[in-house]
Amino acid sequence: MVRSFVFAGLLVVACCMVGRAQQNGDVEIVADPLISLMQRSRKGTNITAATANRPPVDKKNATRTTAMGFRVQIYSGSNRTEAYAEQARFRRLYKDIDTYVTYEEPNYRVKVGDFRSRAEAQELMQGLRKQFNNVFIFTEEIYIYQ
Repeated sequence: MVRSFVFAGLLVVACCMVGRAQQNGDVEIVADPLISLMQRSRKGTNITAATANRPPVDKKNATRTTAMGFRVQIYSGSNRTEAYAEQARFRRLYKDIDTYVTYEEPNYRVKVGDFRSRAEAQELMQGLRKQFNNVFIFTEEIYIYQ
């Protein structure tokens, strides 16, 4: 019985010491330096996560330039015929969104849209997931009209 009281007393003292040690400790943050580099890089591109309410631009009378933004990839594969078929299928569904086919050996990629914000690209991507396989958002140079 005495042993159980001694054991309980030691347990209470140990718990108090552990609680006190947790309150007086230093915090050391260990982070990959590439994270800071990526954050600084993104800050310099003026890429935003939110949708900015911009009035529509008349592409016929505007000046086309480039900026960093987002595109949605709807196809990636080695079959050229399939790539152009997916591009044509997308164009039938979305006549007002530009499409781009690129080739980087050994794959063709079909990307769509020129979005300034990730939110705009995600909105399109959500609708495309029902119609296309393997839909992803990529950050790259896009065309903008001013």
